[in-house]
Amino acid sequence: MLIQNGQVLLFEKGGFVPCDIRVEGGVITAIAAGLQPAGGEECVDAAGCYVTPGLIDAHSHICISEEGMGTVGDDCCDYSGPLTPELEVLDGIYPFDRAVKDSVRAGVTSALVCPGSDGVIGGVCSAIRLSGTVADQMLLRRYAAMKCSLGENPRAAKHGFASRMGVAFHLRKCLEDALEYRHNKEEAQAAGSWFRKDPGMENMLLVLEKKMPLHVHAHRSDDICTAVRIAQEYDLDLVLVHGTDAIPVADYLAQFPYSVIVGPGMTPRSKHETWGKTFDTAGVLHKAGLKVCITADHDGTPQYYLSVYAGLAVRHGLDELEGLKAVTLNPAEVMGIADRKGQLKVGLDADIVIWSKHPFAYDTHVERVFLEGVGV
Repeated sequence: MLIQNGQVLLFEKGGFVPCDIRVEGGVITAIAAGLQPAGGEECVDAAGCYVTPGLIDAHSHICISEEGMGTVGDDCCDYSGPLTPELEVLDGIYPFDRAVKDSVRAGVTSALVCPGSDGVIGGVCSAIRLSGTVADQMLLRRYAAMKCSLGENPRAAKHGFASRMGVAFHLRKCLEDALEYRHNKEEAQAAGSWFRKDPGMENMLLVLEKKMPLHVHAHRSDDICTAVRIAQEYDLDLVLVHGTDAIPVADYLAQFPYSVIVGPGMTPRSKHETWGKTFDTAGVLHKAGLKVCITADHDGTPQYYLSVYAGLAVRHGLDELEGLKAVTLNPAEVMGIADRKGQLKVGLDADIVIWSKHPFAYDTHVERVFLEGVGV
């Protein structure tokens, strides 16, 4: 397949440039101006259109909090205890969530599906492509992150504690349990004796060994700083999720190599820790030197308006190219799938969206979507 005559988003070129894209076997094989069709090759004319990679949401509950299904389709939170690292979203993903098709039609082709935020440790997040009928076949990365939460949600979930101190203690306790588990496991292995594996602790070992980042739900600035404090104490890879009140501590955060997934933006200030919500946040954090992603936090707000949320961040001060990265390349890097997704580049998957106008134009619409080279 050859996509011709479009304005193609190439980050290495600093924005949109006129060129063509060749796709073979679901992968981009050439990007250049003036590519000529081979015999019998399907040609797609993108004249007058803008071409981007498929959009990516780095924090979503799509397929696990199913749109329009209420409690029947809500598998986000388990409530069996404050610490459930043994849980995996893979076991709750429902591929037929009606929001999937709407998201793809709006140019969103991948997402990180996460447990909810009422537990201190909620479980394992998985990166998926938004295509398929079997959860296992949708997987891009099974062990993409461990979900953790600080602040009002776990504090109010009646887990037996009612303070931020209690929430932080339980997070540290889980990490200490994992350290003890690793010690016991190593001793058993050295002695050649049998050792019973614990699924939750095995998952936490991936966090301790930096094979899986800790994604921490944190809105208020003090919770954000607590997440940083604990990540520093245990030398963890940390990703801050929401960062609603991050502006007052932006300079502090700039001292650390932690990315921030900002959003959702189009919600009311429904609780105290979101009083500082503003679309300025993404721009301020980027200017402070942080890597920023933008999330819909579906189904907090609809994932199929992800481009709108990024456009609003640009309107409020985020650089335009960074706004595009915040829903493509940056999420791919944060999710550990940048070897396949996130930009238009030879050798990467052909997740391609053709827009009638610039993706942030108020009257743009999606003309075509290709997910790994297949029109959807």
